[in-house]
Amino acid sequence: MGEEASTLKLLAEDADDLAIISAALQDAVAKVGDILWEPRARRLTIGFNRFRWESGDGQPQRIRAALQLGGVLGVKSRRLRRDRKDAVIELLALSFLPGEAPGGVVAFEFAGGGDLRAEVECIDAVMADLSKAWAARRAPTHEADPA
Repeated sequence: MGEEASTLKLLAEDADDLAIISAALQDAVAKVGDILWEPRARRLTIGFNRFRWESGDGQPQRIRAALQLGGVLGVKSRRLRRDRKDAVIELLALSFLPGEAPGGVVAFEFAGGGDLRAEVECIDAVMADLSKAWAARRAPTHEADPA
C-alpha cells in the first residue's frame, strides 16, 4: 500500500458526515493565518496539520490537510487572535447547529476556549490530505473527563 492510498478525502453533506470529518481532524493544529474566508465565493478554507489517528502503526504522524466549506453566508470568531497570524490553534471538534433547514452553523471548537462559527446554507464540506505524512514528536493526550 503506497503513501497515496493512505491519504484521506472526506465529503460531508449532513451532520453524521460532518462528525466523521470532526473525528479525522481532532487535535489538528493550524495557524490563524491558515484560515481563509472568501465572502464573494461564499467559501471558508482552513489548512491544518492533522494528527493521523488512523495510521495504526504505533508511530505518531501528522499530515497537511485542508477543510473547505461551501455555501458560507458569514463567519464569526471568538477568542481567536486574528491580529497574530502565526498564533497556533488546536481543533477539538466540529459540530452542526441546525437552523432553518437545510442551513445552520458549522461550529469549530478550539482548545483554550476559542471558536469559529460558519453560517451555511447547507452542509457542504470536503476535507482532504495534501501532503505525505511525517513523524510527530508525540501523540496528543486527553485528560480524563472529571464528571
